[in-house]
Amino acid sequence: MSCTAHCSASAGHFDPKHAAKDRKRYERRGPDPTTRVILDELSDRSAGRTLLDIGGGIGIIGLELAQSGIQHVVLVDATTSGLEVGREKFAKRGATARLETRLGDFADFDSAPAADLVTLDRVVCCYPDYERLLSRAGNSAQEALAWSYPRDRWYVRLGFAIENLILRAKRTAFRTFVHPAPAMAAVLESTGLHIASRRQTAMWCIELWTRN
Repeated sequence: MSCTAHCSASAGHFDPKHAAKDRKRYERRGPDPTTRVILDELSDRSAGRTLLDIGGGIGIIGLELAQSGIQHVVLVDATTSGLEVGREKFAKRGATARLETRLGDFADFDSAPAADLVTLDRVVCCYPDYERLLSRAGNSAQEALAWSYPRDRWYVRLGFAIENLILRAKRTAFRTFVHPAPAMAAVLESTGLHIASRRQTAMWCIELWTRN
Protein backbone atom coordinates (compact mmCIF):
# COMPACT_ATOMS: atom_id res chain seq x y z
CA MET A 1 0.00 0.00 0.00
CA SER A 2 1.13 3.52 -0.76
CA CYS A 3 -0.68 6.68 0.35
CA THR A 4 0.60 10.25 0.17
CA ALA A 5 -0.88 13.34 1.85
CA HIS A 6 -3.02 13.86 -1.24
CA CYS A 7 -4.12 10.23 -1.07
CA SER A 8 -5.15 10.67 2.58
CA ALA A 9 -7.14 13.80 1.70
CA SER A 10 -8.91 11.90 -1.09
CA ALA A 11 -9.71 9.03 1.25
CA GLY A 12 -11.25 11.48 3.70
CA HIS A 13 -13.36 13.12 0.99
CA PHE A 14 -14.51 9.93 -0.73
CA ASP A 15 -15.65 8.27 2.47
CA PRO A 16 -17.93 5.21 2.98
CA LYS A 17 -21.04 7.38 2.53
CA HIS A 18 -19.74 8.48 -0.87
CA ALA A 19 -19.08 4.86 -1.89
CA ALA A 20 -22.59 3.89 -0.80
CA LYS A 21 -24.07 6.73 -2.88
CA ASP A 22 -22.01 5.65 -5.89
CA ARG A 23 -23.30 2.11 -5.54
CA LYS A 24 -26.95 3.21 -5.27
CA ARG A 25 -26.62 5.57 -8.25
CA TYR A 26 -24.97 2.86 -10.35
CA GLU A 27 -27.62 0.29 -9.44
CA ARG A 28 -30.42 2.75 -10.33
CA ARG A 29 -29.01 4.51 -13.38
CA GLY A 30 -25.99 2.59 -14.58
CA PRO A 31 -22.67 4.31 -15.43
CA ASP A 32 -22.34 8.11 -15.37
CA PRO A 33 -22.17 9.96 -18.74
CA THR A 34 -18.37 10.25 -18.94
CA THR A 35 -18.05 6.60 -17.96
CA ARG A 36 -20.46 5.59 -20.72
CA VAL A 37 -18.31 7.30 -23.33
CA ILE A 38 -15.19 5.54 -22.05
CA LEU A 39 -17.04 2.23 -22.17
CA ASP A 40 -18.14 2.94 -25.74
CA GLU A 41 -14.52 3.48 -26.71
CA LEU A 42 -13.20 0.34 -24.99
CA SER A 43 -15.94 -2.28 -25.24
CA ASP A 44 -14.78 -3.54 -28.66
CA ARG A 45 -11.17 -3.64 -27.46
CA SER A 46 -11.67 -5.44 -24.15
CA ALA A 47 -12.08 -9.13 -25.01
CA GLY A 48 -9.13 -11.07 -23.58
CA ARG A 49 -7.45 -7.89 -22.41
CA THR A 50 -6.27 -6.60 -19.03
CA LEU A 51 -7.53 -3.35 -17.50
CA LEU A 52 -5.88 -0.93 -15.08
CA ASP A 53 -8.56 1.37 -13.66
CA ILE A 54 -6.83 4.20 -11.80
CA GLY A 55 -8.93 6.01 -9.21
CA GLY A 56 -11.76 3.70 -10.22
CA GLY A 57 -13.84 4.03 -7.06
CA ILE A 58 -16.26 1.10 -6.85
CA GLY A 59 -14.97 -0.40 -10.11
CA ILE A 60 -17.78 0.42 -12.53
CA ILE A 61 -15.60 0.40 -15.65
CA GLY A 62 -14.23 -3.04 -14.84
CA LEU A 63 -17.69 -4.36 -13.96
CA GLU A 64 -19.09 -3.21 -17.28
CA LEU A 65 -16.14 -4.40 -19.37
CA ALA A 66 -16.32 -7.81 -17.70
CA GLN A 67 -19.47 -8.28 -19.78
CA SER A 68 -17.39 -7.56 -22.91
CA GLY A 69 -14.80 -10.19 -22.05
CA ILE A 70 -12.15 -8.31 -20.07
CA GLN A 71 -9.78 -10.92 -18.67
CA HIS A 72 -8.28 -9.21 -15.62
CA VAL A 73 -8.97 -5.93 -13.82
CA VAL A 74 -6.60 -4.07 -11.50
CA LEU A 75 -8.70 -1.55 -9.57
CA VAL A 76 -6.63 1.17 -7.88
CA ASP A 77 -8.19 3.61 -5.45
CA ALA A 78 -7.29 5.68 -2.42
CA THR A 79 -10.32 4.51 -0.44
CA THR A 80 -10.91 1.20 1.28
CA SER A 81 -14.67 1.76 1.07
CA GLY A 82 -14.63 2.05 -2.72
CA LEU A 83 -12.53 -1.07 -3.11
CA GLU A 84 -14.78 -3.00 -0.71
CA VAL A 85 -17.87 -2.13 -2.77
CA GLY A 86 -15.98 -3.09 -5.92
CA ARG A 87 -15.12 -6.51 -4.52
CA GLU A 88 -18.74 -7.03 -3.45
CA LYS A 89 -20.07 -6.13 -6.91
CA PHE A 90 -17.59 -8.40 -8.69
CA ALA A 91 -18.45 -11.24 -6.32
CA LYS A 92 -22.18 -10.86 -7.04
CA ARG A 93 -21.44 -11.23 -10.75
CA GLY A 94 -19.27 -14.26 -10.19
CA ALA A 95 -16.19 -12.42 -11.41
CA THR A 96 -14.08 -12.32 -8.24
CA ALA A 97 -11.20 -14.13 -9.95
CA ARG A 98 -10.92 -11.34 -12.52
CA LEU A 99 -10.43 -8.58 -9.93
CA GLU A 100 -7.27 -7.38 -8.21
CA THR A 101 -7.49 -4.37 -5.90
CA ARG A 102 -4.69 -2.04 -4.85
CA LEU A 103 -5.09 0.64 -2.21
CA GLY A 104 -3.11 3.87 -2.43
CA ASP A 105 -1.78 6.62 -4.65
CA PHE A 106 -1.04 5.11 -8.08
CA ALA A 107 1.55 7.77 -8.89
CA ASP A 108 3.48 6.81 -5.75
CA PHE A 109 3.52 3.03 -6.20
CA ASP A 110 7.01 1.54 -6.16
CA SER A 111 6.17 -0.33 -9.37
CA ALA A 112 3.24 0.63 -11.56
CA PRO A 113 1.34 -2.35 -12.99
CA ALA A 114 1.12 -2.56 -16.77
CA ALA A 115 -2.11 -3.40 -18.59
CA ASP A 116 -3.46 -3.51 -22.12
CA LEU A 117 -6.05 -0.84 -21.29
CA VAL A 118 -5.77 2.01 -18.76
CA THR A 119 -8.59 4.27 -17.60
CA LEU A 120 -8.80 7.44 -15.53
CA ASP A 121 -12.40 8.63 -15.34
CA ARG A 122 -12.60 12.06 -13.66
CA VAL A 123 -9.37 11.39 -11.79
CA VAL A 124 -6.88 13.99 -12.97
CA CYS A 125 -9.21 16.75 -11.73
CA CYS A 126 -8.66 15.38 -8.21
CA TYR A 127 -4.88 15.22 -8.52
CA PRO A 128 -2.44 18.12 -8.07
CA ASP A 129 0.59 16.57 -9.83
CA TYR A 130 -0.94 15.68 -13.19
CA GLU A 131 2.46 15.26 -14.85
CA ARG A 132 3.52 12.39 -12.61
CA LEU A 133 0.10 10.76 -12.68
CA LEU A 134 -0.30 10.86 -16.47
CA SER A 135 3.31 9.88 -17.13
CA ARG A 136 2.96 6.72 -15.06
CA ALA A 137 -0.49 5.97 -16.47
CA GLY A 138 0.69 6.44 -20.05
CA ASN A 139 3.70 4.21 -19.56
CA SER A 140 1.44 1.53 -18.04
CA ALA A 141 -0.86 1.47 -21.09
CA GLN A 142 0.28 -1.21 -23.51
CA GLU A 143 -2.46 -0.63 -26.08
CA ALA A 144 -4.80 2.22 -25.12
CA LEU A 145 -5.65 4.78 -22.47
CA ALA A 146 -9.11 6.32 -22.05
CA TRP A 147 -9.72 9.20 -19.70
CA SER A 148 -11.93 12.16 -18.88
CA TYR A 149 -10.97 15.58 -17.55
CA PRO A 150 -12.67 18.98 -17.02
CA ARG A 151 -12.57 21.38 -19.95
CA ASP A 152 -10.52 24.52 -19.40
CA ARG A 153 -13.40 26.98 -19.69
CA TRP A 154 -14.24 29.96 -17.51
CA TYR A 155 -17.49 28.49 -16.25
CA VAL A 156 -15.80 25.21 -15.39
CA ARG A 157 -13.04 27.03 -13.51
CA LEU A 158 -15.69 29.07 -11.68
CA GLY A 159 -17.52 25.92 -10.62
CA PHE A 160 -14.33 24.31 -9.37
CA ALA A 161 -13.32 27.49 -7.52
CA ILE A 162 -16.67 27.55 -5.71
CA GLU A 163 -16.30 23.87 -4.84
CA ASN A 164 -12.84 24.49 -3.41
CA LEU A 165 -14.16 27.39 -1.31
CA ILE A 166 -16.76 25.06 0.16
CA LEU A 167 -14.13 22.41 0.85
CA ARG A 168 -11.92 25.01 2.52
CA ALA A 169 -14.84 26.15 4.68
CA LYS A 170 -15.36 22.54 5.77
CA ARG A 171 -11.68 22.40 6.74
CA THR A 172 -10.90 19.50 4.46
CA ALA A 173 -7.57 19.19 2.64
CA PHE A 174 -9.08 17.78 -0.55
CA ARG A 175 -9.10 20.10 -3.61
CA THR A 176 -10.15 19.89 -7.26
CA PHE A 177 -8.18 21.10 -10.30
CA VAL A 178 -8.60 22.23 -13.89
CA HIS A 179 -5.26 21.47 -15.55
CA PRO A 180 -4.22 22.83 -18.99
CA ALA A 181 -5.21 20.36 -21.73
CA PRO A 182 -2.18 21.02 -24.02
CA ALA A 183 0.25 20.35 -21.17
CA MET A 184 -1.53 17.11 -20.24
CA ALA A 185 -1.54 16.00 -23.88
CA ALA A 186 2.20 16.63 -24.05
CA VAL A 187 2.75 14.30 -21.09
CA LEU A 188 0.81 11.48 -22.76
CA GLU A 189 2.61 12.04 -26.04
CA SER A 190 5.93 11.72 -24.23
CA THR A 191 4.94 8.16 -23.26
CA GLY A 192 4.47 7.16 -26.91
CA LEU A 193 0.68 7.41 -27.02
CA HIS A 194 -1.26 9.20 -29.76
CA ILE A 195 -4.76 10.62 -29.57
CA ALA A 196 -7.32 8.55 -31.45
CA SER A 197 -10.61 10.24 -30.55
CA ARG A 198 -12.08 13.09 -28.51
CA ARG A 199 -15.64 13.71 -27.39
CA GLN A 200 -16.85 16.64 -25.32
CA THR A 201 -19.73 17.75 -23.15
CA ALA A 202 -20.21 21.26 -21.78
CA MET A 203 -17.99 20.39 -18.84
CA TRP A 204 -15.97 17.29 -19.68
CA CYS A 205 -13.58 16.09 -22.36
CA ILE A 206 -13.27 12.32 -22.94
CA GLU A 207 -10.33 11.05 -24.98
CA LEU A 208 -8.95 7.76 -26.25
CA TRP A 209 -5.19 7.50 -26.73
CA THR A 210 -3.57 4.50 -28.42
CA ARG A 211 -0.12 3.09 -28.89
CA ASN A 212 0.98 2.33 -32.46
